[in-house]
Amino acid sequence: MTTPFNSSSTLISYPVIESLPMDALPDAVVQYILSHMKDSKDVARCSCVSRRWREFMPLVRSLYFPRSSHYDARHTNRDQAIGRLICSTSLLEELILHCPFSSPNLAPWLMSTGRSLRQLDLRVDGERQTDLGCIGAAHGLESLKLWGAAMGGSPDWAMFPRLTSLEIVGSTLKDGALAGCLEACPNLIELALLGCDGMQSVSIELQWLEKCRLDLLGPDDCSLYLRSPKLEVLDIVGFGWVCVNPTHCLKSLSIAKNSGSVYEVEFGELANLEFLTLRGVQWRWAAVKFILQRASNVKHLFMKIEFSGDFAKLQPFPHVGLVEFFNSHPYLRSFEIHGAMFAALCLKKSLISVDSEFKIPYLEEVRITVRSPLNVEQKMNTLESLLKSSPMLRKMLIKILHMNTHDNENTFFEKVCRFARENKNIVQLE
Repeated sequence: MTTPFNSSSTLISYPVIESLPMDALPDAVVQYILSHMKDSKDVARCSCVSRRWREFMPLVRSLYFPRSSHYDARHTNRDQAIGRLICSTSLLEELILHCPFSSPNLAPWLMSTGRSLRQLDLRVDGERQTDLGCIGAAHGLESLKLWGAAMGGSPDWAMFPRLTSLEIVGSTLKDGALAGCLEACPNLIELALLGCDGMQSVSIELQWLEKCRLDLLGPDDCSLYLRSPKLEVLDIVGFGWVCVNPTHCLKSLSIAKNSGSVYEVEFGELANLEFLTLRGVQWRWAAVKFILQRASNVKHLFMKIEFSGDFAKLQPFPHVGLVEFFNSHPYLRSFEIHGAMFAALCLKKSLISVDSEFKIPYLEEVRITVRSPLNVEQKMNTLESLLKSSPMLRKMLIKILHMNTHDNENTFFEKVCRFARENKNIVQLE
């Protein structure tokens, strides 16, 4: 029998490794540590280890000053601490400055890092008018993000030939400020304006733009003109008038209007569009019809529009033929509809052409939101037609929301629950 321990065997002795003082670490280790640090407080602590560590400070490549940085409350000491760290680097590539700072100090900080800086993330407090013209000193920027800026006119920027990503969040842009920004960034690939206001109309012409997100807090009739031949992803919120052309590369499109109406949309060919999202309280039916006709090859469609109608007059959707709709969108794989669109597909006129030969060949998932128990028979006929005509269907989710008490309510619930039980492998209720 073998024992786990043999007293006659020789014990193996391992050398005792004593902990080395931080100042005794090899140069390569110190360089590695500093080149991978980001938080400003950690970097500041490392600079206090020893004179040797402080000599390696120029190797720091990224600095992050969070909004909750616990620097001295007095501006002088706080800005001195920030400036000391920034100016101690010579290879700084990323600067994230979210903590409060004094505006006049921004220019010398960017001057000291202008040659190496590639990414700048700058938060500007609303109560302070910061001169953003000094950003032009960092002419090698590849990514720029601005928070809370108030730009009353075109910024005094030189050209940013390497800048491919620009994001402006929660800012006020007036009097050609956006046009001035874009003129200095002709090679943008990604552009995002999120929660910005002050603009009545937006005009964008960028040759290399591929991804664009625009979320404006402007007036109801705010307009957009966009011309970018390589555009692949477009997500816009808050525009009543939209003109985008050309669009032959567009793969994902989302248009939303949380208040007011979408009056008119104009797009080029959407032959490569795969994802389409339409949201809003009210769209003119002509705009809805136009975009659906252009997006005939779409694979994933989401529609949540409450009403149609012109301007202030709210109207339900006109009837939409079930067969005609799916024949016009033969490649649909997922389809989510809310209220108005589903009601339009459930009208008697919409179901006339449904027969045993009607097929939706690629549809895999349907999500339907129902708010009214009216027209029970038509609604059930539509659900059954979708199920029977979709050989690839794996999931049908029916959401029932905000129903008012009505005589037909119990009848609708009974029938939809029976429908779900009979097709429990596919149909789910919420």
